[in-house]
Amino acid sequence: MKDVIHSLICRYPQKGILVDTNILLLFLVGSVNPERITKFNRTQQFIPEDYELLLEFLAKFQKLVTTPNILTEVNSLANQLGEPERSQCFAIFARFAQNVTRLNEHYIKSLDAVTVDRFVKFGLTDCGILTLARGKHLVLTDDLKLTNYLQSLDIDVINFNNIRIFHW
Repeated sequence: MKDVIHSLICRYPQKGILVDTNILLLFLVGSVNPERITKFNRTQQFIPEDYELLLEFLAKFQKLVTTPNILTEVNSLANQLGEPERSQCFAIFARFAQNVTRLNEHYIKSLDAVTVDRFVKFGLTDCGILTLARGKHLVLTDDLKLTNYLQSLDIDVINFNNIRIFHW
C-alpha cells in the first residue's frame, strides 16, 4: 500500500489534490487549535498528530483542489464549533481562500453531478468530486465508501486513514 501511495503522489504534484470535506475540516480545526481536534464531534476520529501529518502530506502538491459544495459543507460543519474557535476558524478559512494561490476552486454543475450513476447513494458533494477528479486530480478522503467507489471507477484516490497507518 505504501508503494501505491508513493506512486500516486509522484503522479499528481502539479495536477493537484482534491481534498474532501472531513480532511479540509481537520486542516481548519487543527490550524485554530490542534488540541480541539479530538474534542470536536466532527473531527474526533483524528488526533493532533494527524493534523501535522496532513500538513506534511499536502505540502507535496502544488495545488489544493476543491468545489463550492465541499467548502459549503466545511463551512456548515465549522459553524458547529463553539466560540472563540468558530470565529477563528472562519478567519483562517477566509485568509486561506483569499491568499493561498495553491487553492483551485472548481464549480461542478449540480445537473452534471446528479447524472452520476450512484448519485442517490453518494449525494451531490461526492458526485461532484467524482466528476471533477476523473483523470485530472488525486482525491484525498477518509470516506471508505467513497474510496472504494472511486477505485472501482479507476479514479485515483488515497484514503487518509491509510496514510495514518503508515505514518507517511
